Formats: sequence, C-alpha cells, structure tokens
Amino acid sequence: MKDFHAGESGAQAGGAALLASGRSDQPEMNRQGFKRFRRKALHRDRHAPLSDVDIPHNLPARIEDEWAQLQLVPPSIRRLEMESAPLVNLHRDDPAAAAFDLLRTRLLQALRDHGWSRIAIAAPTAGCGATFTAVNLALSLARIPGSRTVLMDMNMRAPGIGAALAMPGIGDMRGFLAGEVAVRDQLLRISDTLALGLARRPEHDASERMHDPRTARALERMTTALRPGVVLFDLPPVLAHDDLAAFLPQVDGVLLVSDAASTTAAHIEACERVLDGQSRLLGVVLNRARRAGADPANA
Repeated sequence: MKDFHAGESGAQAGGAALLASGRSDQPEMNRQGFKRFRRKALHRDRHAPLSDVDIPHNLPARIEDEWAQLQLVPPSIRRLEMESAPLVNLHRDDPAAAAFDLLRTRLLQALRDHGWSRIAIAAPTAGCGATFTAVNLALSLARIPGSRTVLMDMNMRAPGIGAALAMPGIGDMRGFLAGEVAVRDQLLRISDTLALGLARRPEHDASERMHDPRTARALERMTTALRPGVVLFDLPPVLAHDDLAAFLPQVDGVLLVSDAASTTAAHIEACERVLDGQSRLLGVVLNRARRAGADPANA
C-alpha cells in the first residue's frame, strides 16, 4: 500500500481514479488497493444486501416503506462546486466522472464478493479531500437504478456534507446517535436512490459519541429500517483524532484518501497501524495526482 504514485490518468493506468481538483490533476486509485482483501469474509447478518435487486420480494410492507417515507429534499446541485472541482453529477462529461464510476464499480465488486456494505472514508490528515470523495462516490453509486445508498456525515468535528450539497443547518446527528431522534426524522432522501444523514453543527465530544454503545444501536436501527445496499461514513482525519479508531467496529472496511501534495508514506503506514487487527484497508485513493505529460504551468 505504500507504492501509490501520481503519474498516469485513471484511464491509462486501468485503475479507479477520482475527481481532479484542477485541469491537470487526476486522482488515482492505488492499483494494489483491492488486493489486500482477506479471502475469508466476516459475514454479519446485520448488514443489508447490496441493492433492491437482492432484497426478498416478500419483505413486510413496513420495512419496504421506510425508505419511501423519508423526506425528499433535492439539493441545489446545479449551482454547486466544491472548491475548484465540480461534483460529478453536474459535469458528466468530465473524465473524473468516469473515474468515480470506475471506483464505484470496483468497490461494489469487492463488497459483493465479501458480503460487506459499511465503508468508512477518511484521510490521514485534514485537507486531503475525504468529504469530497465521499460525496462524489455516493452520487456515483446513486446513479445505479434500484439501488439504495446512504451517506452519513460522521465527521462531527467539522461536518461538511450538508454544505457540499447546499443543505447546511440540517440534521441532528448527535440526537440520532443517542437514540433521541428517529430514523425518518434524521435521514432524508435527495433522490430515489440516495439518502443522507447530516450534522448541522460541530460537536466538542465527537470521539465519545463514537464510543457510546447507543451509536451502534442507532446505526443498526437505520440499516434495518432502510435496507441500504451501501452505507458510506465520512469521518475525521485518522491521525488527528481517535474518532475513526473508535468507530471501526461499525464498518467493514476503510477507504483512505491521500493527497499527492501532502500525504507521505509515513502517513499511510501510521494509518495502517491504526487499522491493524481492527478493520480492513480497502484501498488508498490518491487525490490531486498529476497526469502524465501535463504542463506544470497549467496545474
């Protein structure tokens, strides 16, 4: 996992590349990232199937209806950009959109192979683009007809998903995790295939919320009620706080987002030590990797 590099575009490398922050930047999926899976899967009954196609048709109507009963609040996505890099749903002709779709496909294949569904997305340090990656990956997953994806803003120190989708000030994540807010009152749908769990303000005791047993029960209620195929959790930087370490029992694996300009091999090694024996490192996404042959003056 230490041999990540920036040199080829996602199409040239055959890997899963992510969205670029500039004209000459192209994030790239570590081509060995998905070779680290352990062959013996840890199947847990609590995890939902990967899509509505896999849901038995004879489920009770109450369970089937929970998703449809979530409030539908379409975001103002047509006028949004995150920093200098557009959301992929707004710029479908951008090569980065295809790169996110490739990452989506590789991730889904791995999840299906192992019966997994809960994925944490985090960076070693702040500013690597974890929230940006989580939002765009969720949007890509949500374009699959009949699917159900949930994106949860678990970066309670600096929640950013609501702002990224022009939906600030929505959601009581603290109350939801404490069991004080019902699933249908906390989560909302922005489409037929994507639901969000938002946090409207930072929390000073974010790490303690992750340790609280009520958090696991709240997430269990959510997955039972909504039956999502994939749940993405946006989390704080791995090396800055113990939030992700405390949250690892709730996920099947971690997608690590690195930055070509700031992340070092030592950062990746430190993150691997945090995960060692606790969860799986599904892959390392190299963000802002320069394309081969790009003119530095245009970066």
